[in-house]
Amino acid sequence: MNEHIDQNSLNMSGYSIEEMFIGQKASISKTITESDINTFAGLIADFNPVHVNAEYAKQTRFGERIAHGMLTASFLSTIVGMCIPGVDAIYLGQTLKFVAPVKIGDTITASGEVVRIIKEKKIAYLKTTIVNQRGEVVVEGEGTVMATK
Repeated sequence: MNEHIDQNSLNMSGYSIEEMFIGQKASISKTITESDINTFAGLIADFNPVHVNAEYAKQTRFGERIAHGMLTASFLSTIVGMCIPGVDAIYLGQTLKFVAPVKIGDTITASGEVVRIIKEKKIAYLKTTIVNQRGEVVVEGEGTVMATK
């Protein structure tokens, strides 16, 4: 398998809002494969040829197939559901800015960092970033999560 979750990031029991802290970070990495893109296209019925047709994609400004932006961004859900806050988290919202394309063979690293906590509401805000293997930002945004533990 071509995935890596920082073992220090995993939290199978989930963090309570009291256990979370400003600056807390987690990250996961995944190499995007042709199979990932094709499977995602089938799951969500988005067969835009820039994602699934190599001949078409050659004629675009990208010069080759690219991953769906939402496929890339979906790894932020792993940060919330498996790392911060982890199990029993509720994902309340996410802003996204797609900065650069992700291509087949790119290894992306999705990261979250706690930047604000509202303890009385059990809500935390995460700075979310996804970079490629060259350290280039491909997606950035802010996630809003609830720690229900």
